[in-house]
Amino acid sequence: MRANIRQAPPHPHPHPPPAQAAVRAIADRLHSAAIHVLRRLRVEDKAIGLSGPRASALSVIVFRGPIAMGALAEAEQVRPPTITRLVASLEGAGLVRRVSDRSDGRVQLVEATAAGRRLLDKGRARRVERLTSGIAQLTVEEQQLLGRAAELIERLRG
Repeated sequence: MRANIRQAPPHPHPHPPPAQAAVRAIADRLHSAAIHVLRRLRVEDKAIGLSGPRASALSVIVFRGPIAMGALAEAEQVRPPTITRLVASLEGAGLVRRVSDRSDGRVQLVEATAAGRRLLDKGRARRVERLTSGIAQLTVEEQQLLGRAAELIERLRG
């Protein structure tokens, strides 16, 4: 008796052209490097008492200003119950507060407190310092190349 084994659909380009393969290889290396750098920097968030998700949510709240819970959940790519728990945690720590929308008092927004802004600034300073110490180990030419790469990566943000 044969088992029904479902095969994945064939890849649209099983053997991509050489130029496309080179671009894919660059994308793969960049993806991997970005993940490793972010993991290394998250140590600094833990040092100031924030988990990765809490630091990320606080960052969105600080930089996007007062934000609706739904928009925050969308920005963080999580479901509403998850963002509700994150915001409650941040609120309990005095880092954010809920305020009414000035144009529609029924809508609740989340904004950072002064303490939340200070903590986020402190975490960013720690992460930047960690990156600075690593970049300082590179040659001047490598530092310049990395600066140019940063410009290109910023263009990829869209």
